[in-house]
Amino acid sequence: MAPAAGAGSVRRVAGLRFFGAVARELAGEAVRGARLGSGRAFFGAAARARVAEAVRAVELETSAELVVALRPASGHYRHTDYLVGALAALALLCVFLYHPEPFEYDFLPLELGAVFGAGALASAYFGPLRRALTSRPLREQSVRRAAREAFVDLGVSRTRARTGVLVYVSMFERRVEVVADVGVEAKALEAPSRQAAAAVAGSFLGAPSFDGFVAALRRFGPALAAALPRDDDDENELGDEVRP
Repeated sequence: MAPAAGAGSVRRVAGLRFFGAVARELAGEAVRGARLGSGRAFFGAAARARVAEAVRAVELETSAELVVALRPASGHYRHTDYLVGALAALALLCVFLYHPEPFEYDFLPLELGAVFGAGALASAYFGPLRRALTSRPLREQSVRRAAREAFVDLGVSRTRARTGVLVYVSMFERRVEVVADVGVEAKALEAPSRQAAAAVAGSFLGAPSFDGFVAALRRFGPALAAALPRDDDDENELGDEVRP
């Protein structure tokens, strides 16, 4: 395709302005999306204090040791960002190739690189887009693996009777994973685990509902008390604070 002059130059400048406007809009949506979906209500000092209070309430009923870990995400998902960037660059290339009016292509490689970067950044900061393009099995696997790693890293197994229970919350994936030590009967955690997971997922439908999560967390008390009632000499071995 031969380079065009005159009207072609105007078309190229107009095209660049259009893609620049699109990139700015994506960035704006990314910031707004990050603000809405980051779950900031879960990470403030007051929220952490309420979670610690709920943990203490649970441990007043049971000899199990409950630990809550809150993470913004459990995987990096960089491949999704690259996919969005590649699709954005491909769209620009199709415009250059198939638009009825010719474009100058002197700076096409730089323009493609810029659009790729804008698309990748939009995906990285706009959670709903990134989540929609990342497969559910991969997200679930990432949370499951990160929860088990956190169980070891946070020392949840360092209790006398091996009764530690980790409630791992991953905001980006909207998932809760419960990891119990060998001294805890898994069946006792089945119902409260489902309720906690549903509370976190539901908290992102509309305005975040931190209260729903805390209420679901407190439901671990009766379930654990049935399997592991509190002993008279019970000690708080792992602390109640929220772990990062």
